[in-house]
Amino acid sequence: MAVTVRKIVLWRKEVADDQPGILANALAPLAHAGTNIQVVMAYRSPGNKGKAAIELYPVTGKKSIAAAREAGFGASPIPALLVEGDNRAGIGYATSQAIADAGISMDFVVAQVVGRRFSAVFGFASEKDAATCASIIRKSAAAKKK
Repeated sequence: MAVTVRKIVLWRKEVADDQPGILANALAPLAHAGTNIQVVMAYRSPGNKGKAAIELYPVTGKKSIAAAREAGFGASPIPALLVEGDNRAGIGYATSQAIADAGISMDFVVAQVVGRRFSAVFGFASEKDAATCASIIRKSAAAKKK
């Protein structure tokens, strides 16, 4: 099964006062700049009423970068990987188990399946962990089901 693993830079914005329309307002400058966003994650911080974060990818090119900065986004320091491929039962388990077997903890993972394809964004504590896991993810995703 073909899997692509790419190192990406998420752009992040912290929201201190989460209210209706915050996400739309944050995305507006990027939409007006013609930015084609592929990943959007928006979530509240548990236990911190009103606090939230928005993360997105990709932000490339002068116009998009300027729009992201205008909206309050900045490049996240968390090393991240975008993984895409054909879905199969157990791929999430196989990938997370392979990462655990390597003794590496994930900062986060967000995954979804659309049709027969999956995509996931993995975050790690260090560039070294992300680089190591890129290889691990490719191998675990390519392994045949047992």
